[in-house]
Amino acid sequence: MDVRFLGRSGLKVPVLSFGAGTFGGSGPLFGNWGTSDAIEARRLVDICLDAGVNLFDTADVYSDGASEEVLGAAIKGRRDAVLISTKIGLPMGDGPNDAGTSRLRLIRSVERALKRLGADYLDLLQLHAFDAATPVEEVLATLDALVRSGKVRYVGVSNFAGWQIMKSLAVADAHGWPRYVANQVYYSLVGRDYEWDLMPLGADQGLGALVWSPLGWGRLTGKIRRGAPPPAESRLHETARFGPPVDEERLYRVIDVLDELASETGKAVPQIALNWLINRPTVASIIVGARTEAQLRQNLGAVGWTLAPDQIARLDAASAVMPPYPHFPYRIQEGFARLNPPTYAMENALRNAG
Repeated sequence: MDVRFLGRSGLKVPVLSFGAGTFGGSGPLFGNWGTSDAIEARRLVDICLDAGVNLFDTADVYSDGASEEVLGAAIKGRRDAVLISTKIGLPMGDGPNDAGTSRLRLIRSVERALKRLGADYLDLLQLHAFDAATPVEEVLATLDALVRSGKVRYVGVSNFAGWQIMKSLAVADAHGWPRYVANQVYYSLVGRDYEWDLMPLGADQGLGALVWSPLGWGRLTGKIRRGAPPPAESRLHETARFGPPVDEERLYRVIDVLDELASETGKAVPQIALNWLINRPTVASIIVGARTEAQLRQNLGAVGWTLAPDQIARLDAASAVMPPYPHFPYRIQEGFARLNPPTYAMENALRNAG
């Protein structure tokens, strides 16, 4: 398993990591993701570690903490062999301090997460969403204290807008507080919005992308076909409303090309979709989930080989969309090339990488 530095940090992470949202699943969303208990989870962790996948990602909100509890049981006795990443900030109750990233909530949430995980520290703590009600200075000062205490090693964000990240980084730099080194983002062949602002930002500011839902919320598993409804066993029947929307015609264009490449390469459709992502700029690790050993082993088969340039180009073309303003149209952007050629060249290289 190849490893990469996580953003502008010294932490090395595997190109594939495991998402523990399938552990201890309950409720209309997580219950459909998966319901692995500690015994099943330990077997999946065993397979991951044997393959060199040692980064496990979870969140306090996943099944109201049950995911962290099951993950903690599955890694018991081998803490030094794994990297633990969790996220906090989304609501965990109806109380006034049960949501957000205030000093009170951050400290309390970290302590509770550590207890559920049976761990003394977190390798990576990510804020699950931007908290507009709490001053950025309060958030970052608290993260600094958590790092200094040894309870947290590195910090990152998830689902932040570009300006929210940049404001946070500026405040961190002004005070000498830890900078965010990870940005957990939605990115897939049918969801390429990450490329317009957040990807160039990550390249410029040193944030590595941890990609969630790399198979387009389960649409690129090889089970969806043009002109046919999702199979009866598909979790999309219950979970589609929770995930990012997808234009159906674009989805089928991508699936058509994935099917062609599956025939050409002998690889499974999800393996091809994951392999395309592995080679995108700023991507540090792709978070894959699995309810069964078979699903996990198939996902692990996405590494160790590379799509040919012409195959990547076909996927790029099938998944392309008109970029939003101010990235559209390119002709307007080109008018500014003489004013700032280094930035213009970098953004176009990132946008057209493949």
